[in-house]
Amino acid sequence: MNSRNQIRARMLRAALLAGAGSTLLIAATPAIAQDAPAPQAEPEEDAIVVTGIRETIQNSINTKREETAIVDALSSDDIGDIPAISVGQAIQTITGATTHREKGDASEIALRGLGPFLSNATFNGRDASNGSGDRSVNFNQFPSELVNNIKIYKTQQASLVEGGVAGTIEIGTLRPLDFGKRRLQGEVKAQFNPYGDRVTGGSGGIGWRGTLSYVDQFANDTIGIAIGVQRNDTNNPEETYAASTTWTACQASPVVANGNCDEFERREYGQDRPFYLVPNAYTFRQISETDKRDAVFGAIQFRPTDTLDINLDVQYSDRTFVESRRDLNLSEGRVGLTNVVYDENGIVQSLNGLSAIESNGSELSRSEEYLGGGLSVDWEASDRLTIKLDGSYSRTIRKEIERNVRLRTAATDVNGVRTVFNNRRIPYKYEIMPGSFVPTITIDPRFDLNNHDLFWEDARFRRDEAKRHNEIFAGRFDATYELDGFLKNISAGGRWSRLTYRDYDLRNEDPSLVTPTATDKRINNICRQAFPQTDFLSAAKGNSINSWATFDVDCLFREYLGTEDPGLPDEMRSVASRNVKETTLAGYVMADYESDLGSMPVRGNIGVRVVNTRVTSKGLRSDLIVVPDPSGDGSFTLDETGDFVTETIKSSNTRILPSVNAIFEVAPDTLVRLAGYRAMSRPNPSALGAGRTITLEGAGDFTSIEDAIDNIRANGSPRLKPLMSWNGDLSVEWYPNKDSLLSATVYYKQFNGGFQPVVFDEDFTIDGETVSIPVTQTRNSPDKSRIYGLELTAATRFSFLPKPLDGLGAKVSYNYADSNFETQDIRLGDQYDPVTEEVSEGIIPPAGLSGYSKHVLSAQAYYDIGPVSLQAIYNYRSSYFQDFVGGNSQLRYVGPSETVDFRASLNLMPGVSLRFEALNIFNEPKATYMPVYGSSRQYHYYGAKYFVGIRARI
Repeated sequence: MNSRNQIRARMLRAALLAGAGSTLLIAATPAIAQDAPAPQAEPEEDAIVVTGIRETIQNSINTKREETAIVDALSSDDIGDIPAISVGQAIQTITGATTHREKGDASEIALRGLGPFLSNATFNGRDASNGSGDRSVNFNQFPSELVNNIKIYKTQQASLVEGGVAGTIEIGTLRPLDFGKRRLQGEVKAQFNPYGDRVTGGSGGIGWRGTLSYVDQFANDTIGIAIGVQRNDTNNPEETYAASTTWTACQASPVVANGNCDEFERREYGQDRPFYLVPNAYTFRQISETDKRDAVFGAIQFRPTDTLDINLDVQYSDRTFVESRRDLNLSEGRVGLTNVVYDENGIVQSLNGLSAIESNGSELSRSEEYLGGGLSVDWEASDRLTIKLDGSYSRTIRKEIERNVRLRTAATDVNGVRTVFNNRRIPYKYEIMPGSFVPTITIDPRFDLNNHDLFWEDARFRRDEAKRHNEIFAGRFDATYELDGFLKNISAGGRWSRLTYRDYDLRNEDPSLVTPTATDKRINNICRQAFPQTDFLSAAKGNSINSWATFDVDCLFREYLGTEDPGLPDEMRSVASRNVKETTLAGYVMADYESDLGSMPVRGNIGVRVVNTRVTSKGLRSDLIVVPDPSGDGSFTLDETGDFVTETIKSSNTRILPSVNAIFEVAPDTLVRLAGYRAMSRPNPSALGAGRTITLEGAGDFTSIEDAIDNIRANGSPRLKPLMSWNGDLSVEWYPNKDSLLSATVYYKQFNGGFQPVVFDEDFTIDGETVSIPVTQTRNSPDKSRIYGLELTAATRFSFLPKPLDGLGAKVSYNYADSNFETQDIRLGDQYDPVTEEVSEGIIPPAGLSGYSKHVLSAQAYYDIGPVSLQAIYNYRSSYFQDFVGGNSQLRYVGPSETVDFRASLNLMPGVSLRFEALNIFNEPKATYMPVYGSSRQYHYYGAKYFVGIRARI
């Protein structure tokens, strides 16, 4: 079955499951309508204590019903009752929400099939920093056991101040006085990852997480405290095939026997020549990993009088993971290409090539520390006037250190014996087998990948250190005055925030490393390592590479350099660094209204918010020098001279955002909602940088610097403005009883503007010579585009079934979105010329919005009765374009995602329960494509994860 058929099969399964769930609900509807009276007529049921998954779904349905905006939620009255192993996993069970997977877990959230760029996320009502360089909350930093409500606003209202085009995600922790009871709770979970059992010398896939929380009230319920701590010590091994992130369009002819393929250059695009797309390199990677996280959440609530409520809350998380990576790298993906077979889109089906082969090893560690919190004061100044003040702070520091070593093939082995190839380049064949994503790369059988003697030349050592610092100070003031009559109250307020984002990415590389052959031989022998995994990529159909010669990275650094960690370079400044400050001042006015339209109750709100943003972005500029590669192969790098000049770019914008929400209670159990609003989504902080990233075209025989430099890419565009949209929503919701919901929402979004690559010529001094180099950036285009969509939710408990089947329940949610938004490839797509004001057409099709999926489906079946609670969750997300953080990169697509999770709990005795969770039980991998959909770029395999634990509460 080919990839297109696989996608069709997945979509068919998704549609069948959605249809089955909907059919089940429809079949149950007559019984629901006949057997269950309206909620207000159920005093008997009000006396029943509902717990577990049923309680969570009931709370979610009630929240949706009571909110003025269109809202979906996941909440529990108790701490630790959100049914998920992580906040991201929990969110993807909410209607219209789906996730991007990293390391087998849910990370960034997309709402209504729209990427995290179009959403706004807050923690306890405040913006939260992260270490990714974007504006999404890093949900992996927050333990789900210490969160008790998650709310998603699908439509906007003025009191949200900023909001987002797709929606606003609000994560909340409890306030101890509002909680109203003493609770001491502890939980320990053991993790088992079967994939980890294939990694030799590791933990065998075993990990654990422990959580302890305490809530109490003192001094006649005027002071309350809540504190929760968690230690997470798990592992997430991974295996992957990947092509590089730079792809080139090669002309079908002429064939260059021993050099790079002949590039199809932009000035030739209009000649309609055939071309095929190839990356610079291919890599097979095996990863062993450990992941540790310590988290502390705390709150103190003080209520000295009935009119004054003061709350202080703090969140701290420190996460560190360490990866040992072993790579087999074909570093010359464009050299000696012959017998190329490709389709009409330029996607290669098969080819023959020549490449040096490298055994690369790296040790990578990443630490991410989050500190956030705030002080809020709620004061009832009079019977009608309420004033709220809030000050907050959020800081994330992410630091990543990678030590990498390269050992290459040569014309001889490490013993000086000449190989049969008489040069370093080894013949290989690349082909895509039917039904396979991972290409079959067959190395010439005369070359033994597992022979350590063949990897020794051009030893290269790099130490890369990257640091991202994101900090937010914010303050907010709100006042609400109650009125009589049609207008219930009027609210007004303001918000000030200052966000700073700084990063650097520094490389320390020894360019003069030359060692005698005898030393190479000795080190090669003592630093050899057995391949650290069994059955590498065995789940990938067509894969033919299962192991290769690997080396101990610490040993190689120690023996060649005399130290395992050479540290930072002497010069800490770099032209690629970012330094962004964003100051926001916003204000709003909103009125809530309630009345009757004839005999039909009507309520809602109307308001307007004004948001002013000022951006100051600083970048460094420096003259450059050429640094030849010590191997003498003709390649080189560029380095700064050390004389830097600061470039400061400022921009500002003001946006007016009106909104209106109306709810019509057409029947006691039926609501119709209307919403219209203008919304904005800001560029990521990392996309506002003023630095420059230098990209070389690769090794080869160059006649000039201009030929060698592919381009100098801006690592941000400080003058980018928010993406604006006008939005309309219509929702119909039916609430037949506390456990049931049937809703349908149609929505429309019109975007005023988009994003388009633009190229400016900038002068650079290289080796004393002034050279004009094209610098690629992104600008706001004048294009208009739109999205329309349909969102469906059906949930019920089958209470009409005979006992014990009356504990069965189901929830199905589906979102369909259609968009004509376009994002161009930075190299091969349309480009705007600021001099001629013309757009030159590219040769590959554009992508849509980053994170946009046409289909999103979540289906849940649960059994919740007595001491037993069972839940199965199916999630499907169709393919989507995902931009690289920082933007200004080539197009990357993520293939369809289909996962099944399972959760179970058993109450052993009052306050003690046994819990089991299984994630991705069918071992669904993740596949990505570049720069057109269908062109294989990366395959990630993580396997399933299992958790078993026990929880006790008193």
